[in-house]
Amino acid sequence: MDLFLWTFRRNEKDVVNLYSSLSPVMQLATGGSMLNFGYWSKDNSDPISAQNNLCMIFAEMAELSSAQQVVDVGSGLSAPSKLWRDKYPQIKLYDVNINFKQLSFSGTEKNIEFLNSTSTKLPFADNSVDRVLALESAQHFKPLSDFISESKRVLKKSGLLVMAVPVTTENSSIGKLGLLKFTWSSEHYTIDFLKSLITSSGFSISEEKLIGSNVYDPLTDYYLANREELKTSILKNYSPYVEKILFKSLQKMKKASEGKIIDYILLKCNL
Repeated sequence: MDLFLWTFRRNEKDVVNLYSSLSPVMQLATGGSMLNFGYWSKDNSDPISAQNNLCMIFAEMAELSSAQQVVDVGSGLSAPSKLWRDKYPQIKLYDVNINFKQLSFSGTEKNIEFLNSTSTKLPFADNSVDRVLALESAQHFKPLSDFISESKRVLKKSGLLVMAVPVTTENSSIGKLGLLKFTWSSEHYTIDFLKSLITSSGFSISEEKLIGSNVYDPLTDYYLANREELKTSILKNYSPYVEKILFKSLQKMKKASEGKIIDYILLKCNL
């Protein structure tokens, strides 16, 4: 019952509770600490490889090779930041997360500072950072417009806001989303709404990629092919009901992706 209430209301406290309860499902299913869906390809056909691949594609779009002060908002268990820190040792990362339990998971890390704060009031001075990143997290920020305004405030004039966001298309509706309307535990922003909000807030979009077919479809295929093994791991800590809902949700997610009802967008935004 709590899971349904948290998913339905989706305020900040509910999202914290939801991720605290369900993040371990992702860890059990993947064997790692990444919480993103991954970018799957011929060479990245297992969860950890696909998740790392998405992080690095995102990092290249964010031009982390030329950055110094980088803010990762909604940083999860900080696995992406550790990957970026190791790839780009010159950067100082600030992991912002309203979920203190997730922040405390990482302990002390070189070149990563952990900040327990909301996405809509970033704890940084004006014009002080090079990048603001939101990797599969912005769909939870409320109101999203405040996060974008805060990003504009803290970024230097040459800085970038880079986001990876699950989105719906203009073809979406409650009927077409079906089970995802309740199990996709975030706001269901359309592509046009998201882009309009960004540009009306003073950013220009210099690059965008729609990658849903490399995210939802192969993720579902992987789960279906390995369901019995994954189910055994999940049932060590969760009821059969949770695994069944996950299974049904993934099936619906793939169908919605194939029907162009949902997609997944990467956006690079300049001031």
